[in-house]
Amino acid sequence: MSAGQLLESRTRTPVLPRARGQVSEAVMKALRLPGSPLPTAEQIGAAGPYGDDLHLALYVLYELHYQGFADVDEDHEWDPDLLRVRRLLEERFLHALRKDAAPRQDADRTIADLLVEPAGYDQDGVSHHLQREGQLHHFQEYAALRSLYHLKEADPHAWVIPRLHGRAKAAMVAIEYDEFGAGRAEDVHARLFADLMRDLGLDTGYGHYLDSAPAEVLATVNLMSLFGLHRSLRGALVGHFAAVEITSSPGSRRLAQGLRRIGAGKAAQRFYDEHVEADAVHEQVVRRDVVGGLLEAEPQLDADVAFGICATDFLEGRLAEFLLGRWRTGRSALVT
Repeated sequence: MSAGQLLESRTRTPVLPRARGQVSEAVMKALRLPGSPLPTAEQIGAAGPYGDDLHLALYVLYELHYQGFADVDEDHEWDPDLLRVRRLLEERFLHALRKDAAPRQDADRTIADLLVEPAGYDQDGVSHHLQREGQLHHFQEYAALRSLYHLKEADPHAWVIPRLHGRAKAAMVAIEYDEFGAGRAEDVHARLFADLMRDLGLDTGYGHYLDSAPAEVLATVNLMSLFGLHRSLRGALVGHFAAVEITSSPGSRRLAQGLRRIGAGKAAQRFYDEHVEADAVHEQVVRRDVVGGLLEAEPQLDADVAFGICATDFLEGRLAEFLLGRWRTGRSALVT
């Protein structure tokens, strides 16, 4: 294996995780043993919409569209029975989000709220905590959990590109080009995050920390896949993308300062330094051209864009509450 392959986290296909309930257990058994009974609509309806069982099952089914799993047939990606189960899981999740994260104003005013520091979250948020008092093990746990997204950073948002056109499409592609290293493999943001993990002494294998991730983490990753894989939710995906890009720069600055405070390596610091600069520029492009271009072409999607922002804020708030609750009581944020 070459040095380049050793540095690429996605050359290793993850294994299926441990089940967390009857729904996820049935899904993974069906992936291992085709023809096994799938979870029923009643079982899915009884699962908590933000709970471990539902979100692990949904995460695993979404992952078939990304890297897949070792010893799982790649043709399962489009298995109609699995897709029917995924649809029931999505509906349970989406129904709860539409109730709990319903926007109260239009997209323009919802975005304006993000621009007010601290970007939708209070001054006692996760990045503030890590900046001021986070220790090495806190950063390790945070990076391990965030790796479920950052090792495929920008991939879920790429699903929306064929569903945009004109100004919105051109701007989205320009931002994604930066996310994917602007033509340089060593600058792909997922690669930079793997370098950060290596500096922190973590395993950089794609999906390695899935068994350690609580439902609050899985839900934030599933949200991107949910929005990205459905053309009808393209407005919500753009809203999610706007929320991420607009809030990224100040949060990344705090995380970079925290990493310097604890003496983390240069690669660890570089990932967040890169996001401070890049996302400050991306914020302007997203607001003016991605959101602006989309709503100019399809003004009926205004409420969907606002919903995408509010759903992102809601789930990130739940994750912050979980992380801070664990850390402030001296417990690990990893569930295993």
